[in-house]
Amino acid sequence: MCVLTALLLVLAVSASAFANWTGTITIWDCPRWGNEEDDKFHWIKGKIAEFEASHPGVKIELVETPWAELGEKLSVAIAGRAWPDIVPVDISGAINRNHLEQGVVEALDDYMTPEELEDFFPGALEAYTYKGKLYGIPMSMSVHVMLLNLDHFAEAGVEPPENGRWTWDEFVEKAKALTFDSDGDGVIDKYGFSTYILPGYYEAWPFFYMDGAQPIVNDEFGFNTPEAISAIQKLVDLKFVHGAAPVEMGSSDVGGTFRALAREGERFVAIQPWNSWAIATVTGEGVNHMPNVMVAEYPIGESGRPITIGGAGGWVVMYQKDRSKLDVVVEFAKFLSTTEEQYTFALNYGTFPSRKSTEAMDPFADQPLMARAAEMLEYAVTVPEHPNWAQIDARIQAELQLIFAGEKSVEQGMNDAAAQVQRLLR
Repeated sequence: MCVLTALLLVLAVSASAFANWTGTITIWDCPRWGNEEDDKFHWIKGKIAEFEASHPGVKIELVETPWAELGEKLSVAIAGRAWPDIVPVDISGAINRNHLEQGVVEALDDYMTPEELEDFFPGALEAYTYKGKLYGIPMSMSVHVMLLNLDHFAEAGVEPPENGRWTWDEFVEKAKALTFDSDGDGVIDKYGFSTYILPGYYEAWPFFYMDGAQPIVNDEFGFNTPEAISAIQKLVDLKFVHGAAPVEMGSSDVGGTFRALAREGERFVAIQPWNSWAIATVTGEGVNHMPNVMVAEYPIGESGRPITIGGAGGWVVMYQKDRSKLDVVVEFAKFLSTTEEQYTFALNYGTFPSRKSTEAMDPFADQPLMARAAEMLEYAVTVPEHPNWAQIDARIQAELQLIFAGEKSVEQGMNDAAAQVQRLLR
């Protein structure tokens, strides 16, 4: 009896210590959707204020981080063992299996009840699971889609693809017809298609999969196979042979690419691929509002089916030396990932919920473009899961940039990538 009493006392003291922890939690987050002042961090700031109000003595420090810099910045932080407490990443890029093996990321299984886990779609949980342990809280799922400016189509007298589905040949013919001189000065100023190439971003990649290729197959580099060379060459030819893409296509200019599709007064490209978050941007209010927009699938190549790249987003909790702090950090991460918050994301951020309870709220009842994009989840593949993926991706994307700049042939660029990547696959 004395032993039991002592044990209960220890547990009570421990629980009290956890409940009474005070201090600072650091979270990195990236731009979401803007408010009236175009503050794209307003959502996380609001959640921080709510959590701090209900947890006296707890301070949340927000580090605003551009998406394009997140991976490299986190890698540097991990190398210096000076990481934040919470980051919005998956576990296949800047965070990878090596980090999980090293204990850099906290496993969260002990913080999730069976009922909580049952509310998540299996695919979302799988994206954050390694060797049977859960290393993050899924917040959303997404796919890449083609966005079409229907005003550009109408100006060129081109019909959009029926039901948003087209073959590669149909896509090329429409892209060519959408490329023209709109003001009669003898210079082409409207183009059918454009995209960008940048490490960590995969808007262009479904094109490279369309003839049956994959970047890694059985631990061998796969983007120098005939299927990959064929697919990449087709997109290169759209620029250099068919002239249906501007000179900027294939650069790393994310913002300039998007403005060419969506920004009022700057639009000159009819078709671009984007992550589904962009749907909320182009259908919302502001300078990027597109009055007439359509969501379409990627063109069908030799594989015989449309391909897109999907993924899951969420929150990862980094290793905590102070285990009492860990309880509060996880509580905050869960606070950001509730059914209601996922509904808010679905309505405003162009993502699909990872919770069944959020889907049951039918967030896309009045959003036919998002409902159409959701149908593409059926055709989604993911980028490879590999501990060296961030390095592999950087090398592939660098060679792709050279290819789309016309500095290398497709075959040379991908063979050069293979020579660099194969060492990382062993």
